[in-house]
Amino acid sequence: MAGLYFHIPFCKRVCAYCDFYKSVDLRRMDPLLESMHRELDARREYLGGEPVRTRYFGGGTPSLCAPEAVAGLLDHAATLFDCTAAEETTLEANPDDLTPAYLAVLRRAGVNRLSVGIQSFDDACLKLMNRRHNAAQAVEAVRSAQREGYENITVDLIFGVPGFGNNTLRRSLDSALALGVQHISAYHLTVEPGTAFGRRAARGQFAPVDEATSETEYALVHETLTGAGFEHYEVSNFALPGFRARHNAAYWHGVKYLGIGPAAHSFDGRERHWNVASVTEYIGGAPAEAETLTDRDRFNEYVMTRLRTAEGIDLREAERLFGKERAARVLRDAEPWLKSRTLVLAAGRMAVPPARMLVSDAVIETFFETEPDTATK
Repeated sequence: MAGLYFHIPFCKRVCAYCDFYKSVDLRRMDPLLESMHRELDARREYLGGEPVRTRYFGGGTPSLCAPEAVAGLLDHAATLFDCTAAEETTLEANPDDLTPAYLAVLRRAGVNRLSVGIQSFDDACLKLMNRRHNAAQAVEAVRSAQREGYENITVDLIFGVPGFGNNTLRRSLDSALALGVQHISAYHLTVEPGTAFGRRAARGQFAPVDEATSETEYALVHETLTGAGFEHYEVSNFALPGFRARHNAAYWHGVKYLGIGPAAHSFDGRERHWNVASVTEYIGGAPAEAETLTDRDRFNEYVMTRLRTAEGIDLREAERLFGKERAARVLRDAEPWLKSRTLVLAAGRMAVPPARMLVSDAVIETFFETEPDTATK
């Protein structure tokens, strides 16, 4: 089974934390969509005939795209790929875009899962992040979607925002739970150099929270959401039983996927491809770049993605994919983490307990191979 990803890069306003590729020139929406249709035709053989299980509209702000245009991309893709078994079609949205009329047409277009970028239910925090909605609009957006029949909704929250932890974070978590959504993604704020927060930090006007605060807020997120019945199944993702994000899981498990649009990435099982991060150059027909993954690349990606999930590394699978020597080395390198209980080993699987996943990056680095090897043929 494979995945389809559509990247809609446009935003009305740039959030202070955002490091993704985006454009505020909404006048170029139509030419971009035309180019995305052309790319679909040009890459119709990319998935090798594998059925499409998931479809995802990310950005940017895909909810700036007319629902008829969303339907057009989905319908076009269905003529090129086998989408009859598609189980999950997600669209990322800003709360203030989700009017009842928009939601109704979007649902008829085939979108059955919404990812609502709320980030916080505190108006002062939203203002700091330069979001274009307020808390009341966030609540109404989710309620409107539920009234329109959406039964699979995820909301995004950000923690680790200086000055908005403790009770403010707790209220945001409680507000999200009160909405009765099926999935919550909670991301720790990262201050990137090219963002508004990054520029303020360089001037000494903004400072990330310290490590102790990060750990305290992460624990609050974990305990609150798991206490409400959510599975903590990946570093930043929590789901009620049966509502894990299937599209994202495809990335973590090495499934083929085709990305359409500027800055979109694709993977055919052997090579990774990525489109130019420029609306102008993409519309102009700039070709995708590519790299063939080496054995080392595939191993490092396997370790990185698996140890960010609750399931962790299946040692039998690791041996089958990468050989006995690598699997044995993984166990040897894991010993200090196993002794400290930062890693646990049970039933042939080695994983970071969800309550400690905040430090998963440090664990993952232990296993990375740095010596170059030859490309997999």
